Amino acid sequence: MSDQQTTPQAQEQPSVVRRLDALSFMEGPEHCREYLRNEHLWFGTSTVPVGATGAVDPGHDMSWEVFYCAAGSAVVTTGQTAFELEAGDALRIPPTVPHQISNVGEVPVVIVWAGGPGEEPQT
Repeated sequence: MSDQQTTPQAQEQPSVVRRLDALSFMEGPEHCREYLRNEHLWFGTSTVPVGATGAVDPGHDMSWEVFYCAAGSAVVTTGQTAFELEAGDALRIPPTVPHQISNVGEVPVVIVWAGGPGEEPQT
């Protein structure tokens, strides 16, 4: 028998987070669902209705973020720069860069987002 200790990471098991079990919150008209947040990363989705613009996210002090457009069409602004995203496109956002999602399509836009390293939830 081994005296090897089990780390907390080794004790964690794969798990499913159902859409309705994710943390759900609004940023203006932008409906966000956060499925995971820990010291390593965060992961979730934003859905923005047709013609709407979500709130400005001020950026993350020490973390990169990736936006993946899963459905629809968006323009993501980062200060004076605008990036057009269609389904299948991704945008890499460096630390500290404010960003905002606008739906410029004819269907709700769904952006999947992830960032790391993780950080404490904003209050």
